[in-house]
Amino acid sequence: VQLQASGGGLVQAGGSLRLSCATSGRTFFGYAMGWFRQAPGKEREFVAAISWSGGSTYYGNSVKGRFTISRDNAKNTVYLQMNSLKPEDTAVYYCAAAKGTPNGLALKNDYWGQGTLVTVSS
Repeated sequence: VQLQASGGGLVQAGGSLRLSCATSGRTFFGYAMGWFRQAPGKEREFVAAISWSGGSTYYGNSVKGRFTISRDNAKNTVYLQMNSLKPEDTAVYYCAAAKGTPNGLALKNDYWGQGTLVTVSS
């Protein structure tokens, strides 16, 4: 089972990036998918999660109104559109999967992927 994150890079404050997480190795039917991030010297932070159907989403307080999570089950991919980026958004972003709801994913994950680095310059 693989969750491969991509799309990170260097962007100026106020800019945008779109992260992708492609899954393989099994079907994630019924699984919520989501994103976490970890900045140097800080604890891992929940960012966003989405239900299998895409009808339910859940966001961390620090990204509400700026980030949007979506998924394309036909492509086995989940996305994170990040707008109005701030230097404090700088971190390694990881995607995760959890059986159940987006809120549940924020607390417990079944699968993790490799991260992608996002750097926001001031």
